[in-house]
Amino acid sequence: MKLFPESTLVQLEFDKIKALLEAYCRTVYAKNKAANLRVHTQRSFIELELQQTHEFLLLTGHGLYFPQEEIANLEKEIKLLSIPGAVLSEDQFVDVRRLADALQQIFRWFDNERREAYPALTRVIENTYYEKAIIGLIDEVIDESGQVKDNASDDLAKIRLNLYKRRNELRRAFDRILQRLGKQGYVADIEEAFLNGRRVVAVFAEQKRQIKGILHGESDTRKTAFIEPEETIELNNEIFALENEESREVYRILRELTARLGIYSPLLKTYLEIVGLFDFIRAKAKLAADMDGVFPTLHDKAHVELIKAYHPLLLLYNRKSNKTTIPVDVKLDAQQRILVISGPNAGGKTVTMKTVGLLQLMLQSGLLVPVNPYSQMGVFKQLMIHIGDTQSLEFELSTYSSHLKNMKYFIENANGKTLFFIDELGSGSDPNLGGAFAEVIMEELGKKHAMGIVTTHYLNLKVMANKTPGIVNGAMAFDEESLLPLYKLIIGKPGSSYTFSIAERIGLDKSLINRAKKMVDDSHFKLDHLLNKAEQDLRSLTDKETKLNALLKDNERLKRDMESLIKKEKHHQQIELLKQQNKVTEDRIAYLKDMERKLRQMVGDWRKATSDEDKLNLMKSFQLLLFKQQQQQKNEKAQKKINKKYEEAEGIIEVGVKVLMKQNHQVGEVKEIRGKKAVVQLGLIPLTVDLSDLVVVVQKEKAE
Repeated sequence: MKLFPESTLVQLEFDKIKALLEAYCRTVYAKNKAANLRVHTQRSFIELELQQTHEFLLLTGHGLYFPQEEIANLEKEIKLLSIPGAVLSEDQFVDVRRLADALQQIFRWFDNERREAYPALTRVIENTYYEKAIIGLIDEVIDESGQVKDNASDDLAKIRLNLYKRRNELRRAFDRILQRLGKQGYVADIEEAFLNGRRVVAVFAEQKRQIKGILHGESDTRKTAFIEPEETIELNNEIFALENEESREVYRILRELTARLGIYSPLLKTYLEIVGLFDFIRAKAKLAADMDGVFPTLHDKAHVELIKAYHPLLLLYNRKSNKTTIPVDVKLDAQQRILVISGPNAGGKTVTMKTVGLLQLMLQSGLLVPVNPYSQMGVFKQLMIHIGDTQSLEFELSTYSSHLKNMKYFIENANGKTLFFIDELGSGSDPNLGGAFAEVIMEELGKKHAMGIVTTHYLNLKVMANKTPGIVNGAMAFDEESLLPLYKLIIGKPGSSYTFSIAERIGLDKSLINRAKKMVDDSHFKLDHLLNKAEQDLRSLTDKETKLNALLKDNERLKRDMESLIKKEKHHQQIELLKQQNKVTEDRIAYLKDMERKLRQMVGDWRKATSDEDKLNLMKSFQLLLFKQQQQQKNEKAQKKINKKYEEAEGIIEVGVKVLMKQNHQVGEVKEIRGKKAVVQLGLIPLTVDLSDLVVVVQKEKAE
C-alpha cells in the first residue's frame, strides 16, 4: 500500500500493533515477520492470511492441540549443511533433529479430516513433504543424550572399548596408590584431581619429594601439591592418546554425517520457515483473542462498513483500567464517499478517524480486527492522512502552508482506491477564506471518487455536506446537561461545537460570554443553537427508542415464555394420557399372562385326569375362566344401565317393593316372602332369590 506521509504508520499507531504482535512470537522467523509487517493490496493474499489466523483462532478457542515445539534459530546450521567440508557439532545435530521431528508432528496432525476442516492452514505445508530419512540418518550416529554412539563406526567402537579398559586399570592403580599414601599420611583432603586431562594425586606440599612422579602444580595456598605418580604415567599417556583418537574419529563421523545431510539443506530451510510461519499465525491469533478480533466480509473494492468497531489499543488500555470503550459505526460506499464529522473538541472525532485508519491497515496486513462479524471492509491501494500540526521548521512552512501542501498532494494523487483522513480541514487560516478552500478541497476529492473522513468546526462545510451528493454529515454526541462528551458517532446530522456551553462549564464570567454572543453574527449563532437543540432532541428520541426496544424485547421474551409454558403443559397432558393408556395395556397384558398360566395348568391337569368327574370339573373351570371377563363386562354395562334408572334405598324387603338382584344386575318386584327367600317377578318369569342377594331400590325422578 502507498502511504502518505511517511509517518502514517506511526501517526496511526500501527507500530504499536506490530510491537504487540512481535511480543507474542517465539521464533526469530516470526519476530522478523512481525517487525517487518507489510500492508498488502492483493485481495487473495490478504484473504488467505486472515483465513489462516481465523482458523487458528477457532482451533485454540475449541481447546484443540496443535504441535508447536519451540525451535532454535537454525539458519546458520542449515547454511553449514550446504557447504562442502563443513562440520556440525553434536548439539547442532540434536537441534536439526528436533526441527525434523516438529515437522513430523505437524504432518501427522494434518490428517485428511483436518485438511478439510482447516484448508487455509493446510496451504502452509501443501508444497512440501516430510522426509523421514533426516531423523534416520541422525539417529544412526547421535544417541538420545546428544553424543555420538559407540557403534557409529567400527574404529570408534574399538577405541572406546580400549579407553574403557585403560580407565579401569588407571582407576584400580590409583586406588592402590591412594591407599598406600593414605597410610603414610601424605594425602591431602581432596585426595585426587584432574589437571590438563591427566589424573593426579593431591598430597601435602611438604611431602611432595617423597613421591616419585611428575609435579603438575600446586594450590593457591601452596599447601597442596598435585603429582602424577610414576606408576600411572604410562596409563595416562595411553588414555590421552586414545582420547585424541576418539576425538578425531568423532570429528570424521560428524563430517560424514554433515555431508550426507547436505542434500536436505533446502528442505530443512523450508521446515524452518514452516515452523516460523505457524508461530507467526499463532501470534496473530493470540493478538486477535486479546482484542476480540474477527474476520469481516472482504471485498475487492473500496468499501468501509464498520459495525461496533473498537480502537484496538484503546480497548486493551481501557480493559486494564476497567473502563468501558464506546464502539463506532462508520459506512463509506459509492453513495456516501466522504464523512464530515463535527462536534466539540475532545469529543472523539480524531479517535474515530484513527480507528477506521488503523483497522484498515491491520486488515490489509492480515490481522483480524475488533469489529462486529457482519462488518464489511474493502481493499485500498493508497492511504493518506493529515492529522495534527504538521508545520515544518526545515522548510520554513507555517501550519496552514503545510496543510495546503498536503492537500495539494491529496488532490493530485487521490483516486477511487484511496482512503484519506483530514483532521480539522481548513484550520489555521481566516475562517471565511479557510472554509472556502476547504469546500473546494472536498469537492475535488469527491470528483476523484476517493473515500475518507474529515473533521471540522466550520459551519459552511456542515451545510455543504447536507446538500452535496456523496458527502454526509456526522456528529459526536454531547450531553449538554453534564457538558461531557459521549464519544458516540451519529450519522446524518452535523454537530454543534458547544463553544458557549463549554465556556459556562469551566466557569468563565457570564458577562464575558454574553458579550461574545453579541459579537457573533445572529444567523451564525442561531444555526449553532439549532444544531445544539437538534442534537439533544435526537439523543432524547434515541433514548426513548432504546427504552421502547427494550420493552418490546421484554414483551417478546414473555410471549416466548408463555408459548413455551403452554407447550410444556400440552406435552405433560400427552404424557399423562400415554401413561393411562400404557397402564390399561399393562393391565391387559398381565391379565392375559395370568390366563395363559392358568390355562397351561388346566391343560396339564386335564392330561393327568383319570375320571370323568375330574374332567367335568376342569371343563367348568375352563368355562369360568374364559367367560369370566365377558360376563364381568356385561355386568358392568347392566349396572350402568340400572344406575341411570334406579338408586338404592333404605327399607325392608317386603311384598310389593322393587328390588335389585346383585348377581344378574336386574330389577324386579317382590311377590312373596318365603322365610329367607323371596319370589321376585322379573318380566313374565318369577324367580326365587335369597334375601341377602336383594337390595331395595326406587326409581329416579325424570327431572333428575
